Amino acid sequence: MAIKCKAAIAKGDGSFSIEEITVQTPEQNEVVVQIKAAGLCHTDHDSLNWGKPIVMGHEGAGIVTAIGTNVKSVAIGDSVILNWATPCGTCFQCENENEHICENNSPVVAGGNGYTEGHAHIEGTTWNNNPIERSFNIGTISEYTLVKESAVVKNTIPNMSFSAASIVSCGVMTGFGSAVNTAKVEPNSSAVVLGTGGVGLNVIQGIKVCNADKIIAIDINQTRLDMAVEFGATHTILADKDDKGLLKAAEKVKEMTNGRGADYAFECTAIPALGAAPLAMVRNAGTAIQVSGIEEEVLIDMSLFEWDKKYINPLYGKCNPQTDFPKILNHYKNKEIKLDEMITRTYPIDDLQQAFDDMLSGKNAKGVIVF
Repeated sequence: MAIKCKAAIAKGDGSFSIEEITVQTPEQNEVVVQIKAAGLCHTDHDSLNWGKPIVMGHEGAGIVTAIGTNVKSVAIGDSVILNWATPCGTCFQCENENEHICENNSPVVAGGNGYTEGHAHIEGTTWNNNPIERSFNIGTISEYTLVKESAVVKNTIPNMSFSAASIVSCGVMTGFGSAVNTAKVEPNSSAVVLGTGGVGLNVIQGIKVCNADKIIAIDINQTRLDMAVEFGATHTILADKDDKGLLKAAEKVKEMTNGRGADYAFECTAIPALGAAPLAMVRNAGTAIQVSGIEEEVLIDMSLFEWDKKYINPLYGKCNPQTDFPKILNHYKNKEIKLDEMITRTYPIDDLQQAFDDMLSGKNAKGVIVF
């Protein structure tokens, strides 16, 4: 039976509105989820300018309310976390354990935020009687959403808040996975995190789980640095916003790391001018990881690469949701990572503009829309 519900619609011209959409009955390998919470990040704000109407949101958690005839991994009533990396399992990248950059289903790699095979059938969601795409194949800022079975992971942690579960979808996975899956941080190593917003805090948590010895957080906001300590940073550097390329901060990092530089450095600011900054923080043969997804042109002084340094630009923390989400949930269950403490404020869907304003002003580590 079709469901009429409230959703946030990005118009494609920089604006959005709260509208009524219709979610249809699931087909064979599809699932309808009643969304209980949807995390917000800068990508959601970027989606306002994607040039076409979409159902917004790409982080979410909720309850399965309907399933297609071929669905086996979840049942009606299950608590689930949504994910936007829905691997096909048969393409070149999937067969090489790169499910997060699936050549058929990725809305980033394959379709450029467009319709891909990872979508539930396009007519499954309509607005004003016309089909409408879901952001990153899932469209979570909506009371209900229709997705492929591969876009949901069962949450077996009892009494976990939907708000905490929702942020696992992207922000937590991206940061945590960048440290654990991509960099593969070694025990007793040193690491630097540039930018301690939501993603940066989760990089810190991933580094901590890897048992690094020294975790240095860098930010221009002392309040965020204080939060970084709560999430696992062992040292902090309050940076000057006029420090070009954070080269002065890099000298402080070297002082903290026997004059060499850190073993790893993670860029989490999304500021193009700082795209090369992690290279200045790492020792010779160290590893720099560009986590925030900078896509603009970046000019790099090649001397920063000397010598034998590596620079990695990962997507989604090299995520395989069906195996990585349970690992994160287990760390949460064992109190090895924090999720509830990351949520600064929750909002009803009608206060989405306020949620964006608070995010853009830096007030929130993480804001969440709750239904």
